[in-house]
Amino acid sequence: MLKVKTPKNRRVQRELEKRAPRLVEKGKKTLLLQGTKTSNVLNTVLSEIYHLKRDNAIRYTRKNDSIRPFESGGETSLEFFSMKTDCSIFVYGSTSKKRPDNLVIGRTYDHHIYDLIEVGVENFKRMDSFTYDKKLAPQAGSKPFIVFSGEAFESVDELKHLKEVLLELLRGEVVDNLNLAGLGRVYVCTAISSNRVFLTHCALRLKKSGTTVPRIELVEIGPSMDFVVRRHRLPNESLRKEAMKTAKDKTHKKIKNVSKDALQGKLGKIYVPDQKLGEMVLPNKSKGVKRERREAKKKNSTNEPASKKQKEDS
Repeated sequence: MLKVKTPKNRRVQRELEKRAPRLVEKGKKTLLLQGTKTSNVLNTVLSEIYHLKRDNAIRYTRKNDSIRPFESGGETSLEFFSMKTDCSIFVYGSTSKKRPDNLVIGRTYDHHIYDLIEVGVENFKRMDSFTYDKKLAPQAGSKPFIVFSGEAFESVDELKHLKEVLLELLRGEVVDNLNLAGLGRVYVCTAISSNRVFLTHCALRLKKSGTTVPRIELVEIGPSMDFVVRRHRLPNESLRKEAMKTAKDKTHKKIKNVSKDALQGKLGKIYVPDQKLGEMVLPNKSKGVKRERREAKKKNSTNEPASKKQKEDS
């Protein structure tokens, strides 16, 4: 285990803040390693996976003889490299007489091994073996479609597990908004049998269809390979519960006199105190009073003689 030290300057503190856990993780980095013995096929597979995930991947080319993912005690080096590089997914390649062209794909939680799945690589075709228009080549940072075809992905436990791991490995960074113009490639995973999956990488070609919706064609650009599932290890139930915990939403402070309606939306109440209009000082009050006095005098002058005559007649 690495010794925990307090940061001595701002640069180290910023680096530690980048590695700190967040409520919403944006993306996961991938670590690619190799064992003591690897074939040319495995070296090419690891290099092309690194090429497809260049933005969020780290490749180690040295041989590692102390890594044995499925054996007790052989996970220490993997957990050390995971903590050192801050990678949550790893791909470990090795070959032997019993398990030729072997790939182990795994995930980590809190820099400890979460789950593992072991597959064998067969019928591999590299990118250079495909001929296509170079304009269809995937651009750096583009988001791919991922298609899983076959009922076995829903019924077979090993393929269910492989589906989860491949989604984490291939989807890249999680984004909030997506530009449809940047979707130019797709990973197609086809379940051939209960333990064999065909994986290929295709580009999308848009053609005219006579309508507003274009016709889409798939052009295989590689790599393509068959995955044969050999071993897999699911996480412990306690570890799964801990990893699946989500942070509770912050309780928003209640705003007074504000309510929401399904039809009218957000409604608010405004408190208006008694204005007491009778006590308000009007700007032209004196002029109005003088006018009222003059009108009252005119009325009194017209009414006084008539009242005297009435008295005399009576």
